[in-house]
Amino acid sequence: MRMDDNSGLSVSSDVPSNDGPSGPGPVLVRKKPRLRFTSNVVGSLFILTDVICFFISAPITLAAYSIVRGARLAVPVHITAFILMLGSFLLIRTSRQAYRRSLLDLRDSSDTTFDAVISSLIASALIWQAGLVEDYSRGLTILFLLTIVLTLSVSRPVLHRLITRLAERGQIEQRIAFYGADPESVVLTRQLLESLKFPHLRFVGIADDRARETKIKDLPMLGNLPRLCELARDGEIDQVLISGAKFTPKRLEQIVEGLSAVCVDVSLIPPQAIELAPNYRVNLLGTVPVLTLWQRPFRDMDQVVKRAEDLVFSGIALILLSPVLLVAALLIRLTSPGPVLFVQPRVGFNNETIKVFKFRSMYTSMADIGARNTTTRDDPRVTPVGRFLRRFSIDELPQLFNVLQGSMSLVGPRPHGTEMMVGDRFYHEAVRGYAGRHRVKPGITGYAQVKGLRGEVRTIERAKRRVELDKHYVDNWSFWLDIWILLATVRAVLFDRDAY
Repeated sequence: MRMDDNSGLSVSSDVPSNDGPSGPGPVLVRKKPRLRFTSNVVGSLFILTDVICFFISAPITLAAYSIVRGARLAVPVHITAFILMLGSFLLIRTSRQAYRRSLLDLRDSSDTTFDAVISSLIASALIWQAGLVEDYSRGLTILFLLTIVLTLSVSRPVLHRLITRLAERGQIEQRIAFYGADPESVVLTRQLLESLKFPHLRFVGIADDRARETKIKDLPMLGNLPRLCELARDGEIDQVLISGAKFTPKRLEQIVEGLSAVCVDVSLIPPQAIELAPNYRVNLLGTVPVLTLWQRPFRDMDQVVKRAEDLVFSGIALILLSPVLLVAALLIRLTSPGPVLFVQPRVGFNNETIKVFKFRSMYTSMADIGARNTTTRDDPRVTPVGRFLRRFSIDELPQLFNVLQGSMSLVGPRPHGTEMMVGDRFYHEAVRGYAGRHRVKPGITGYAQVKGLRGEVRTIERAKRRVELDKHYVDNWSFWLDIWILLATVRAVLFDRDAY
């Protein structure tokens, strides 16, 4: 927390912006002080929000339980359980380093619900161990768990909006100075950071002990290392980025040692981070930071959640849609010769070939087993019944058995035929990065389909856009994104006219 001027670091117009290291540096124009936080406050806001969610959920749960059951409760026992669950939840989240975040990482992990369930089990186990289980309401516990999961889920977008607003108003702000007047390196670093569109970043200038000038727009020369320390001591700089590959280890040590006398963050951006941006993620291998260029999308509990989602929802769908499946099978059998199901090889997870089940919608003699020829509007190969089935995607329903089998998922990139073409080239040859969509299981529906790219792939541009959306799904998967896609699929099936 800092008391600062309203506009951040500003430079008087009567002072040249390219003063040498021996010059006095820019003249600060101070305005009315105000309260300002650096981005490190975001983690604390998440902790505070989680605590508030727990305290809001408690009276809501008690009110709902009293209306439904009207039974008396052993208040001390349930207060103890509440404290144990809250403590366990915060400890679990802290151990996951979920609160060690800045405004650069506002997305909450999908483990929040899982952590709430685990903390509830821990609290229940401790109550049982203390011999208080006879006065402990299991119904109230389950209701409270559902309420806290709901409030935590609602709080995330609200908190995200609040933090963004504070950043836009400058009340959460990270003032950054570059050390090293290497124009190419500074320009690339700044472009990289600005492309992330974080409203709290403010670039205040460049420092260097070498006699250099810079003509980088809006980035004045601040002076030498002592001058940089003085600005940091005055609260005008929160972070120093050392950017460039020409500093020797000894020089880096001298720079860090010089800045260690003041309260400021010092960070080094390796040249590879700039050259490869934005196609990597920063992870820790033990204590060593590594640039991860490619990563499995579903890891640890995400994999379990995804599979449970597929099994539960596909099982429910098969039960509810069984009359539709039976009627569709009967119509196919009565209106055209051939099998009811069409089993087609398609490209699946890890680029392996899988057998996909569909209701047969074409005449048997005209079937295209490799999907070399894309289905078009008024395609003569499609039967009258098949045209209706394809219009409402009923022909895709047998893939629910693929989901139960494990070769497909409810939501994911649509599996393509092994010989699918775009123009005069195979799909995997026409679109760069096409194989990346196969890092997850293919789906009955997908992000591209609900974004208006359902049906025929007519152009290379349309094919590329599909792959872009598929890769976006792979990189940004969450349980709630899947739920949104499933709901949006219903709208697409009923109102989209681009399927035939």
